[in-house]
Amino acid sequence: TQTKVEAPFVENSRPFRNKIINGDFNIFQRSSSAVTAGNSTYTTADRWRTHISTDGAMTTEQESLSLADQATTGSQKAWEIKCTSTDSSIGAAQYAFVLQSIEAQSLQDLLYGTSSAKTLTCSFWVKSSLTGTYGFFVYKGDTTAYFLPIEFSISSADTWEKKIIEISPTAGSTTLITSSGGVINNDNGEGLAIGICLAMGSNYQGTNNTWTTSSHYTTSNQANFLSNTSNNFYITSFQVEVGDDATEFEVLPHDVQLERCRRYCQQHTSASGDYYGYGVGHGANGTLNVSHMQLHPNMRIAPTLETSSTANQFAIYNHDTGVDACTSLPVINGTGDTGSGGVRLQFESSGNITAGGVHENLSNTAVTFIRFVAEF
Repeated sequence: TQTKVEAPFVENSRPFRNKIINGDFNIFQRSSSAVTAGNSTYTTADRWRTHISTDGAMTTEQESLSLADQATTGSQKAWEIKCTSTDSSIGAAQYAFVLQSIEAQSLQDLLYGTSSAKTLTCSFWVKSSLTGTYGFFVYKGDTTAYFLPIEFSISSADTWEKKIIEISPTAGSTTLITSSGGVINNDNGEGLAIGICLAMGSNYQGTNNTWTTSSHYTTSNQANFLSNTSNNFYITSFQVEVGDDATEFEVLPHDVQLERCRRYCQQHTSASGDYYGYGVGHGANGTLNVSHMQLHPNMRIAPTLETSSTANQFAIYNHDTGVDACTSLPVINGTGDTGSGGVRLQFESSGNITAGGVHENLSNTAVTFIRFVAEF
């Protein structure tokens, strides 16, 4: 005899349902150690940007979770934010928050700007030493700029809590997102920014769960994370998906997650004491060597270049004269090509290379990095 077994129905099990990249905080190309958070900068966790303009300061870093924490949150890593300098009184125009910008062409299934605009659900695990009310927010910049502040609370200090937040296209209004002003352009610009407020002045406080054209990120109930240097804040398993239900966090293979991050940032780092190659090229003249690097995957836009800060830790290798230390930091030669992923790097030395000769651009027995950036 044969028995027919029906497969169980799994709702919203489609792959890549999470609109957030690196929501499990496994990818830290720039640094996994504590770095002071800057204003509108990416310093540690890939795809996550910090904004801070206060009299206080904070750092961010990667946190490895205990087995017990892994069992609770489902993730091995988290993003840790620490208050390192206090601001006990946040001014009206001051702020501290973190966010991720989502590429517009990845959001076309939301149908924003139409009467069929879809609900989103955000879920994440959070832990903090500071209990109270925090602001979760959504910012849509295309066509007409709209903001949606939503309160959530941390009830128990130093305890993991799961938060589920519904992002309704009609929250507080039936017309903003579902009319022409709600359109998200089908391009590589910023479609939505989604983030968490840590400290916000009154200029940025508005009505809970209500779309508005004002720059409202939170409400007047916002906690002040910068009130004490003992304050810390952890987040992990951050997911944003279409629908009004939160599904289990979507775990992607490490190589897939890294590849998604590399659309926005690609870093090449040398090891100390090694001559790490940054491409073989030709001598444009007696001082400049231009090499070609293939970026994979293709980046969101033609990238800019960030490097380590010391010129003589880079060098050009000449077969005839050996290693020639650089006299200036590497730069991109030209504008780059986002279509093919190609970019030319220009190294400059003191003049011991041969015009038209084949030379290698490299690190000069030091830890160096070259970082291509195509962030928002």
